[in-house]
Amino acid sequence: MDLKNKLSILADAAKYDASCASSGTDKRDSSGKNSKALGSSGGAGICHSYAPDGRCISLLKILLTNACIYDCHYCINRRSSDTPRARFTPQEVVKLTLNFYKRNYIEGLFLSSGIIRNPDYTMEQVVEIARSLRVDHQFRGYIHLKTIPEASQELIEAAGKYADRISINIELPTQKSLETLAPEKNLRRTRQAMGGIRLRIEENKEARRDKTVSRASKPAAFSPAGQSTQMIIGADEANDHEILHRSNDLYSSYKLRRVYYSAYSPIPDSSPILPAKSPPLIREHRLYQADWLLRFYGYSVGEIANAEHPTLDLEMDPKLSWALRNRTLFPVDINRAPKDTLLRIPGIGVRSVQRILTSRRHHALRLQDLQTLGVSLKKCRPFLTTLDYHPAPSLLEGDQLRRLFLPPPAQLELDFASKTEPKTTPEIAKSAATGEL
Repeated sequence: MDLKNKLSILADAAKYDASCASSGTDKRDSSGKNSKALGSSGGAGICHSYAPDGRCISLLKILLTNACIYDCHYCINRRSSDTPRARFTPQEVVKLTLNFYKRNYIEGLFLSSGIIRNPDYTMEQVVEIARSLRVDHQFRGYIHLKTIPEASQELIEAAGKYADRISINIELPTQKSLETLAPEKNLRRTRQAMGGIRLRIEENKEARRDKTVSRASKPAAFSPAGQSTQMIIGADEANDHEILHRSNDLYSSYKLRRVYYSAYSPIPDSSPILPAKSPPLIREHRLYQADWLLRFYGYSVGEIANAEHPTLDLEMDPKLSWALRNRTLFPVDINRAPKDTLLRIPGIGVRSVQRILTSRRHHALRLQDLQTLGVSLKKCRPFLTTLDYHPAPSLLEGDQLRRLFLPPPAQLELDFASKTEPKTTPEIAKSAATGEL
């Protein structure tokens, strides 16, 4: 099989992995007098482009191979699938990465793989590609390696020496779901691998902060962009509360940079135990919004989704949904409330809160001042008070407030054209001429 056909198959097979963002890494500068280094994670020569849904596509995103010894029901590359198979050699991946970068198509490499022979053999191939790029070709672009939890810790650590970010996909939030849909995978092994990566990252940071060691003697950064993971949404029966609980556990236990959520997509010849259709994409979007609240707004999982409300409201964002369930806490005085309380007001983000805190040191804020600071008044007006504005008490009562934020009802379009609609005069004439009457 020629290289072009391999690329077509293995790039298409990699599209299901959402965790390919390239933010958060140190810049590896290739500029400088007499520098023979190639590539950079920022600056001139980098073509940044993003898909309409926000996913980064400025990386060469491929699989080393889509052949796999595992038989995960939700995966199109599973052992029992009849999908066309292909496999790159390490030298071919290196060549593609360098050639694509020189043509300004990409800013780096996102490399994953099916499991061939065994996890250690596959990881050896993946690490060799990263080593060759960094050492043999002095490549300074971004590299994200998808690692295998069943591989030895030594190989995973070797991946971290060459990659900006390494990640291990947890795939499903519970061990019960893994046993049903991915019997070769184990949540405990995945957590152990994540724990080893976190320990290695922290040890490396401590060593690099040691002021008693000269700069030249300090170790190279180990996975400077940290680690991430991905969960598939809608392939099992896990609700949003279980998913967010698992995400919060991963953030707190392993200091993950990101948990990515990927809506399950039905695949050809799929297993009968899988859903027949994808979950609504808005559910994936709501999970990202809830994830943001956990990481940057100080919410707990129980506030966003709990036993009473295990699923997120698809009609409105989780912050607004929480506010409507806790109306007794509002309205909030914008000129007196502490930072944590301001962050709970729907429609006001982290940057806007910082601007409010800075501005109110000099004068009491009015409603117009909030608009000047970039706050969207449409969503936040019912939940706050300013020097010149107080919402009507009745606004926070009853269902009228929820109706205010719901999308307007869409007019259904009816197709009145009948399949047995009488033929027009020209059509009758044509039919008569051809003998079709």
